[in-house]
Amino acid sequence: MKFGLFYLPTYLPGLRDVKTHYRNIIEQVEFADRIGIDYAWIVEHHFVRHGGIFPANYAFLSYLAARTKRIRLGTGATVLPLNDPVRVAEQAATLDQLSQGRFDFGVGRGFIRDEFDIFGVDMKESRERVEEGVELIKQVWAGPTMEFKSKFRPPLGAGLPLLPPIYQKPHPPIWVACLMSPESFEWTAQQGYNLLYVAYHVDHPVAAERIGWYRDALRRHGRAGEDHEVCCVYHAHFLDSEDDDRLRETVHKPMSEYAAAGIEAARKPPDPTAYRGLQFARARSDHALAAHLRRANLARGSRPLRLSPAGPATGCGGSPDFGAESDQAGAGTIMDCPSIACEFCGSAKILGDFSRS
Repeated sequence: MKFGLFYLPTYLPGLRDVKTHYRNIIEQVEFADRIGIDYAWIVEHHFVRHGGIFPANYAFLSYLAARTKRIRLGTGATVLPLNDPVRVAEQAATLDQLSQGRFDFGVGRGFIRDEFDIFGVDMKESRERVEEGVELIKQVWAGPTMEFKSKFRPPLGAGLPLLPPIYQKPHPPIWVACLMSPESFEWTAQQGYNLLYVAYHVDHPVAAERIGWYRDALRRHGRAGEDHEVCCVYHAHFLDSEDDDRLRETVHKPMSEYAAAGIEAARKPPDPTAYRGLQFARARSDHALAAHLRRANLARGSRPLRLSPAGPATGCGGSPDFGAESDQAGAGTIMDCPSIACEFCGSAKILGDFSRS
């Protein structure tokens, strides 16, 4: 089993400024690097409190690359429809070089309409932009020169190389963030990419079914499941003893803030034809909290992590969004603490106590 940190922080400027957010996250990732955590994932969002302090995740990950030695650093995920894939290829190759091959390339469609509107991108094009964009990036990484005819940007064909070259050969691991569309799981498996799945949005049977879509599609396309990874993201909080009442009291306010920020970010529904079935309930915060507590895997007591993986996952990303109970030794709150990302590879590996992180 592999473990990681998945950062989708809630920005609450009245309580903590961006400098403190960033400092705490940097300290947490440095600590995770020292104790053997496998991954740190950083989201991309824009203009919203729900992850919006990370509009430039490549820049932040490049800084982390200089502050760490062994932890893998991933985009969780690059919202590819909002970005020129050539620029993404350059930034990713730069990060791969700076980290000496510790970069994982995660991509997704995005779902926040305000982001698409401000960048002038039609949400109906999001799936096609991801599929074409990943193919373009792989081709320019492969070199020796950039050659590609795109539907969404000028053609590449001037005989120029992409610089810097990629460090990992043939390319960094590619992960695709899927949520609920069967077509996304099918395409990810067909292409042989790893699955990045935020599992805490649904109950376990639903998560298991959707991971099953991916696993079944791998087999249909002649791919071996053991050659591909599934990273699931869960919220997590760590106490020094078994105490469900204390747990609920600790996480109620930050989880309510997290749910409210997510609902606020999705104030405009996504395009209904491109995002079939994606609905964001305008639920009361206490209902949202109850749903999260029912779905999330919350670690307590002396056990470093208690997980019930939804199906045969190879990885799990956990989110200690609730932080530690004090602000000491780099402890954080929901605003900057991560999810726990764990990769289930058939054996468990105990990787330290997060009660102070």
